[in-house]
Amino acid sequence: MPAPLHPFRFGLQASSAGSRAEWVALARRAEDLGYATLTCADHLDDQFATTPALMAAADATTTLRIGALVYANDYHHPVLLAKEAATLDLLSEGRFELGLGAGWMPGDYAGAGIPFDPPATRIARLGEAVTVVKGLLADEPCRFDGEFYSVDMIGTPRPVQRPHPPILMGGGGRKMLTLAGREADIIGLNVDMRSGSIGVSSGPSATAEATDEKLQWIRDAAGDRFDQIELQVRIHLALVTDDLPGAAELLSPAFGLTPEQGLTTPHALAGSVEQIVETCQERRERFGISYIGLSADALEPFAPVVAALAGT
Repeated sequence: MPAPLHPFRFGLQASSAGSRAEWVALARRAEDLGYATLTCADHLDDQFATTPALMAAADATTTLRIGALVYANDYHHPVLLAKEAATLDLLSEGRFELGLGAGWMPGDYAGAGIPFDPPATRIARLGEAVTVVKGLLADEPCRFDGEFYSVDMIGTPRPVQRPHPPILMGGGGRKMLTLAGREADIIGLNVDMRSGSIGVSSGPSATAEATDEKLQWIRDAAGDRFDQIELQVRIHLALVTDDLPGAAELLSPAFGLTPEQGLTTPHALAGSVEQIVETCQERRERFGISYIGLSADALEPFAPVVAALAGT
């Protein structure tokens, strides 16, 4: 029996604006066009601080969900992050989604003087942090004593969504996706970002075949709960065009892909509105991907796609 298909929803990733008015207008426009979520990255470069930006967006809207894509664990102690998550969920009246990651951008670490540990260490630390955050968002006291964190306290305030706001985790490597398969409610499929950037080196991990392998890692880790997991993908190239072959020929090499691979990678969406709608449906059938993350510059061009698919 095939796994049930989750309904489509679309997220918009934006991390800065020139003013409060501009940020509020973006959030309200996303809501009006049917986008499900507004997400904000968590980096130490030229962008908003994630938590207050999300609260401002929630305060300006009524149905739009908000989320971090994603909080970098090494920048936030899990006790403080759990309190911020619960507060965001309470004040947004249950519209918050908690994205958690191990951190990946070397420039953030170097600029702040934070040790950039090997991936295995960062992922192990994130695994402990997830346990702490879940414990503090639950009703009972959180008592945890691990390699990286030691916690003995009750988390407050209580979030609206129970047992906790949906947790999103993702990545492009086996260790991270295995952790996500065990712990997350939403799993983001991403390219391998061990190089610290997205570009030519990302190509081998962006293909359809690589995505099949990632899904198997998740399935193995998730076990019986796999069908309840919502699968998300971050679209790194979104283009409405009447010349799909030409776009693939022109843009694929920048991501280390052949034009043929560029047409099938789940990290790109290009073509006419009708072609993109059909592609989303085909990818949901093949991969189970139903939650599609777009950059802010796709807000208006992809509005017809959102109108055609959101909620179906």
